[in-house]
Amino acid sequence: MTSPYERASDPAKRHSHAITDGPDRAGARSMLKGVGFTDEDLAKPLIGVATTWIETMPCNLNQRELAQDVKRGIREAGGTPMEFNTIAISDGVSMGTEGMRTSLVSREVIADSIELVARGHLFDGLVCLVACDKTNPAAVMALGRLDIPGLVLYTGSIAPGVFRGRDVTVGDVYEAIGAYAAGHMTAEDLHELESVACPGAGACGGQFTANTMSTILEFIGLSPAGANGIPALSKRKAKAAEEAGKLAVDLVRRDVRPRQIVTRDALENAAASVAATGGSTNGLLHLLAIAREYGIPFTIDDFDRISARTPVLADMKPWGRFHAVDVDRAGGVALVARELAKQGLVHVDSPTVDGRTLGDVATAVVERPGQEVIRPIDDPIKPSGSLRILRGNLAPEGCVVKLTVDRKLHRGPARVFDGEHAAFEAVKAGGIKAGDVVVIRYEGPAGAPGMPEMLQVTGAIIGEGLGNEVALMTDGRFSGATHGFMVGHVAPEAFRGGPIAALREGDTVVIDVEAGDLHVELSDDELAARLADWQPPEPHYETGVLAKYAALVSSASEGAVTRP
Repeated sequence: MTSPYERASDPAKRHSHAITDGPDRAGARSMLKGVGFTDEDLAKPLIGVATTWIETMPCNLNQRELAQDVKRGIREAGGTPMEFNTIAISDGVSMGTEGMRTSLVSREVIADSIELVARGHLFDGLVCLVACDKTNPAAVMALGRLDIPGLVLYTGSIAPGVFRGRDVTVGDVYEAIGAYAAGHMTAEDLHELESVACPGAGACGGQFTANTMSTILEFIGLSPAGANGIPALSKRKAKAAEEAGKLAVDLVRRDVRPRQIVTRDALENAAASVAATGGSTNGLLHLLAIAREYGIPFTIDDFDRISARTPVLADMKPWGRFHAVDVDRAGGVALVARELAKQGLVHVDSPTVDGRTLGDVATAVVERPGQEVIRPIDDPIKPSGSLRILRGNLAPEGCVVKLTVDRKLHRGPARVFDGEHAAFEAVKAGGIKAGDVVVIRYEGPAGAPGMPEMLQVTGAIIGEGLGNEVALMTDGRFSGATHGFMVGHVAPEAFRGGPIAALREGDTVVIDVEAGDLHVELSDDELAARLADWQPPEPHYETGVLAKYAALVSSASEGAVTRP
């Protein structure tokens, strides 16, 4: 009689055979049979399906359903899916509160969680469903650590809301808060807007951080071309998810691993996509983090070089006219790749998970006639990207400027605030005047901790009508919905003794984009004397995850990754 344990293992079970095969693994199989898996299921490659579903935001709300589509595709292709979930933090919900300190920290926790489950259960492959801001880079980081075959599927953008006949996003709501404070909107107007801006499932609809990262995922090669841009509630999304499941099994059988796809060239392609679409400053932060997880040398100066040579082609919110759903209707972000390829601004031979190169994807794209969302390369919106790197006596390690106004030079008095809340209150009270440089410090990776976004303040500044007349600098982050003359990621951060800690009210600060310079008009001796007298503030947290993060986190100039 043939033993039930004599079946030959599927060669694609490169990892999972150690957990499912042979008489010694009877206990493990018994547990898995309690879940509902059969001997036939366990003889196939095991593919993890990671979701970040959570009921605290619309961004990830469709992932439970899409996970079923992914799993169906995996089964049809001859694999066995095993679904699991991890956390997510909504920037839009937590913005302006203590909760915002947890947002960037969640990137590390999500990456750690996916890594742990995949390692612990010896998956042969992985499909990661992502949407809101930190889930995207976290999934890429986890795949880099594991280096098992896998892909990332962005579960889609939210549809724009409609407010009195015009399309709106949640970014409009944050700007409306400032308009209300300035008396430009009534409470009834604001309430009506907040009630329609987010009409259902999906991530924020402009080229904010989530859609910037979705674009990066396609340009970096870890998402199936065209699948990410399909809106969250489109009927086409389920089919895309099913195909992603099938593709994951194919990747496992061919042993195509993430580190074969995410190369230096892929990172440069991703950086070009951020510049060309007017993307979020967080795209830089996350690319630096991804580079470190994959062991690829890639710095803020590399990003600056690419941004300086790459024209802006996508006319998108928060500063343009269109939403992410409009990009999908126009033909997808492959249109951007096609235009950049015409001038050699992307590496067209970079591979993607679907077996094609980026050049193949760009060549195959179908453009909707008459679309105005993506401009041709010979008629760009701007000749170079709106994100640039500055250095100077206030940012020796660098910082990033998001330039969505025509000005490239600002010189004015510092209005210094030790934290976002104080700055927001000053804006609401009319305490910020034209020409000011709003300085928000102690909001860096270690100081906050968690490097919170400043959308509440920047939105209020725009809503007050000061967007073209003031500048803002911080060691914290900006939301992808931020626009104006904004400098973030100032490094070293104040909490770790960076020069921003020495600024005083009224000091003259100069932001010179053309020169790549951020400085205060003080002598080196005066700046050094102030820093010699400086004492770090008490940390906000002595225990728990935020205290651990503050102790382990690197500089924003290195991606704010946690270090062993």
